[in-house]
Amino acid sequence: MDLKNIKPLDDFDWNSIGKKTTIYSESEQAKLEEAYAKTFNQITEQDIIEGTIVSISDREVVVNIGFKSDGVIPASEIKYNTEIKAGDKIEVYVESQEDSNGQLLLSHKKARILKSWERVNEAYESQEIITGYVKCRTKGGLIVNVFDNIEAFLPGSQIDVKPIRDYDVFVDKNMEFKVVKINHEYKNVVVSHKALIEDEIEAQKAEIIAKLEKGQVLEGIVKNITSYGVFIDLGGVDGLIHITDLSWGRINHPEEIVHLDEKINVVILDFDETKRRIALGLKQLTPHPWDALNADLKVGDRIKGKVVVIADYGAFIEVVPGVEGLIHVSEMSWSQHLRSAQDFMNIGDEVEAVILTLDREERKMSLGIKQLIPDPWLSIVNKYPVNSKHEAIVRNFTNFGIFVELEEGVDGLIHISDLSWSKKIKHPAEFTKIGDKIEVIVLEVDVENRRLSLGHKQLEENPWDVFESIFTLNSEHKGTITNISDKGAVVALPYGVEGFAPSRHLEKEDKTKARLDETLDFKVIEFSKENKKIIVSHSRIFQDIIAEEKAANEDAENKKEKNAKKAVKKLADTLEKTTLGDIDALANLKEEMEKNNQE
Repeated sequence: MDLKNIKPLDDFDWNSIGKKTTIYSESEQAKLEEAYAKTFNQITEQDIIEGTIVSISDREVVVNIGFKSDGVIPASEIKYNTEIKAGDKIEVYVESQEDSNGQLLLSHKKARILKSWERVNEAYESQEIITGYVKCRTKGGLIVNVFDNIEAFLPGSQIDVKPIRDYDVFVDKNMEFKVVKINHEYKNVVVSHKALIEDEIEAQKAEIIAKLEKGQVLEGIVKNITSYGVFIDLGGVDGLIHITDLSWGRINHPEEIVHLDEKINVVILDFDETKRRIALGLKQLTPHPWDALNADLKVGDRIKGKVVVIADYGAFIEVVPGVEGLIHVSEMSWSQHLRSAQDFMNIGDEVEAVILTLDREERKMSLGIKQLIPDPWLSIVNKYPVNSKHEAIVRNFTNFGIFVELEEGVDGLIHISDLSWSKKIKHPAEFTKIGDKIEVIVLEVDVENRRLSLGHKQLEENPWDVFESIFTLNSEHKGTITNISDKGAVVALPYGVEGFAPSRHLEKEDKTKARLDETLDFKVIEFSKENKKIIVSHSRIFQDIIAEEKAANEDAENKKEKNAKKAVKKLADTLEKTTLGDIDALANLKEEMEKNNQE
């Protein structure tokens, strides 16, 4: 007996007693196992598969998915369907093939959720129209249940094409939507009902636009009024009447012509099928005012109108609604100096003007108002003869002079050199101000070019005739330094005249330079009446004194030398004649020489 083949009693298969036992080879065993395995479904965890309900209890539902064992799902997962029963087919999600107890774990809820997400993605990709149930209101919109398990967000702006104030009227209603956004990371879905309406509107627009023709007259309702125009509802499609196409006359705002919700007839001016834009007109339904303008009007006639637009270059005058003429600023005054239209008139003013040009074909008219009064230049020579004196108003400055106005339409120029006899003026603003009155004298009249040359300094006698006798060469005067530059200094001299001291002539006796506002003695070193120029020097004051003292000393030395020479000559002459007895005479000569040296 082979004791090794004896099995322990615990491992003995007691059910095999009395039964025939078949022994298979290893290959047969493998084939049998393979065939047996094929009788079960091949399942993978996290898959969704279809199963059959075996039984239903209060706590759980047993589902057969063709696996070696049945799976169990909580009974709460099928409560949404009260008609479900044993034998019905349902989809389940495989959570685990075998838990710690060897049980197959399934979930019908997860299967439904995953299937719903698949449907949401399909609907988003295909732009499918889906139906959802509006559960409740939330901040900024509504919560919508789609595909039974997905809660989507419907923003308030996506409910309708028109603004919605009361969201509650949509709660507990089924509506159609389009999925417009999916956030897979946060499992968020955004839907839109407005997109469906817009699609319908676009379809209507395409149908309406296809039937449109330029010049066609339609009835519409004023839908919206803006500062630039009016939107008209043509029955499913909107058109725009630009503000310039509302009236032949000028208007400030469309509300002057139309009102909200008003029914009006409009004419189609243009449309773009691609961009769905329709341009409409209202004024085109009435004749153009130019066509009804009085046929007797001609150039030279006087007309009245209202100022409707003002620009720097001129003003537009409405003669009749829709007919305007331009008064250029140059036709507002006979004056030649530059001004703007605002100086002559304001918007709303009623004015009279003369027709200068009239082009009915181009629908253009130019007007003038200066033509209503005589041209002052026609009598300029008689009214403003040369050397006549007048009072004028300062109107404008330039670097070279002042433009003044003697009367409306009569301007003149005072050159900067004709402002003052004594002062050097760099800019006219130093002399007067715009708007001030100034006395002038007429120097020259140029009728052809409409120019008057005026002077101001000529009203007084030329002081340089007097200065010539006062500021003579080498004359000395007190002066105050008013300005210093690299080249020198401007010196205020007596009688309101100015002189110039070159830089090298500003050195004082102590070798320092003269300072601003310092008052010193100056000597005239150059005078020019023609150029109105006085050159002065402070340094010459002490330099000339030194030179004079030096000259005096030199004269004294020369005199001493001359006297000495005379004495020597006299002594020599005396020595030739004297003797030892002439001692007194010699003594007298010596005394005379000493006396001369002392002098």
